[in-house]
Amino acid sequence: MDFAFDARTEELRARLLAFMDEHVYPAEQVAHEQRARLSSPWENPPVVEELKEEARRQGLWNLFLPDAEYGAGLTNLQYAPLAEITGRSPQLAPTATNCAAPDTGNMEVLAQFGDERQKKQWLEPLLAGDIRSAFAMTEPDVASSDATNITTHIRREGDEYVITGRKWYISGAMHPDCTIFIVMGKTDPDGPDIRRQQSMVLVPRDTPGVTVKRAMQVFGYEDHYHGGHAEVVFDEARVPVSNLIGEEGGGFAIAQARLGPGRIHHCMRLIGMAERAIELMCRRAVSREAFGKALAQQGVVQNWIADARVAVEQLRLLVLKTAWMMDTVGNRGAHTEIQAIKIATPRTVVGILDRAIQLHGAGGVSQDFPLAELYAGARTLMLADGPDEVHQRSLARREIKKYL
Repeated sequence: MDFAFDARTEELRARLLAFMDEHVYPAEQVAHEQRARLSSPWENPPVVEELKEEARRQGLWNLFLPDAEYGAGLTNLQYAPLAEITGRSPQLAPTATNCAAPDTGNMEVLAQFGDERQKKQWLEPLLAGDIRSAFAMTEPDVASSDATNITTHIRREGDEYVITGRKWYISGAMHPDCTIFIVMGKTDPDGPDIRRQQSMVLVPRDTPGVTVKRAMQVFGYEDHYHGGHAEVVFDEARVPVSNLIGEEGGGFAIAQARLGPGRIHHCMRLIGMAERAIELMCRRAVSREAFGKALAQQGVVQNWIADARVAVEQLRLLVLKTAWMMDTVGNRGAHTEIQAIKIATPRTVVGILDRAIQLHGAGGVSQDFPLAELYAGARTLMLADGPDEVHQRSLARREIKKYL
């Protein structure tokens, strides 16, 4: 394993770091002020559109997509340090570079499984940043940690599919530019193979029977920059059979293919969030005094900072190893490592952010620093893309199997 940056990664990394310093960080406060003046909280502040134009101009666009026909053609190992950089400003940088979830995963699904018409109609405008999308999988009435529990029904009537069900925490669905949903439901609910009961269909937002009911909060945050998280009801919503992605019964496999890259992308960005937290901790520690000496001279603070640095270096190596394995032996071959980073990274970064909040006192839980919002995002990732316990269960079974 060689984790040294190659020439292309070094060049993109230098450009991206400059883009963050010159454009993204200065835009954070501007975006906050502009949002307060918008008619709808779900609209992009004007500065976000300016960032997107600048990122596109600099070639910092669609960096996540390994398919060179549609994206930058980077390997996971090449993309990892770039995603980490954007994770330092998760509200702005991923959107500015067209590398924000859930659009990234949806573009990967369309690039890998979509037909030519679907790519033309939906993938191309997503790649251009002209529209947004949502992935409708999680449901409020079942334990969605087990995707076979999904109850949304997709029945065929002639040349149409009729979708009925209720979803929630559907990321991106509140954004006014969100025009397409990828919906997972059961086309064969009584089929003998529980992993072949599900299918995925494309459902335009303006389809009769589709209702975006409300925005769901996450620790009180509405996550405006990513288009929020919505409760969505499908009441006899009809779409053409040609809107099926892949084949009937292929939804579970497509979901697994989508979630592998999604999980590592989240972990890459989480490391950037942790680096931002360490930077804020150090700046705070050298600028504030308590009980007659700087916080940086307090032993407990030094321990927090040292432990955070050690933890981040460990996580980064594990994420890079996982990226390398995904590139060399595929997602299936890297299954254990993907689960390991999904368990370790959010949990560890939550701890780092918690210490950073503590060091900032009341400021840490306020809107004057990004820490509280970063904490909410990191803590949510202990649930999103499969809760920790599901990954622990699967990983443990695979380890135990070696000894049976």
